[in-house]
Amino acid sequence: MNRCRFFFLLIAMVLFIPDQVSADQAPSTIAGITLGEQISTFVDLVHMETSIVLRDRQYLREVRIRDIDGYKSGTVDFGTCSKPGQIVRIKLKYEHEDKDFFDELLERFKKRFGEPDEWRGDPFHVIIAWKWSFKNEKGNRISLILQHSRDEEYKWGNSVKITNTSLMAQERLCYQKKYHKEGDNEETTSSSKKRKLSEKDFQRFIPH
Repeated sequence: MNRCRFFFLLIAMVLFIPDQVSADQAPSTIAGITLGEQISTFVDLVHMETSIVLRDRQYLREVRIRDIDGYKSGTVDFGTCSKPGQIVRIKLKYEHEDKDFFDELLERFKKRFGEPDEWRGDPFHVIIAWKWSFKNEKGNRISLILQHSRDEEYKWGNSVKITNTSLMAQERLCYQKKYHKEGDNEETTSSSKKRKLSEKDFQRFIPH
């Protein structure tokens, strides 16, 4: 009797494992756009003429999406150094802006990817944001953030962001190697421009 029960449990576990592994796979595609692919593959989904260099990440360019059903707006970031044109991040704002839609999405995200790994919102829940972290089949780190904002001055509504942080890091390192001296990085370059602030400086920074 015990042996039969053991084999029954063993079979049940074997049957369960494939579904669990499938549910834990890292996401890579949303709205028909895929991380790691070339931006040229999706010219029918983005406005290439809107391409700009990101001011705080000059190793990336950003383009706006075209009209995609269910989405109000969005941008796609791609590399310019290590692998020019390779998509590293997708940021989209949903057409539905209400909290009920966010709650429904959150439940479906949890069923698909499990419980979030990190809270990324604020203490007052003006911005509600949950983050999932993954590794894909190539060992690249993938982050997924689902967000709801009630801040009228900061992206009101619901949004989602998928980032291949490994590919983004490759682009950053390539840019630093190409445009900075060995050992330099953006942080040290920025800090070298800093000087000691005087009382007069601080007065300029405070509203009156």
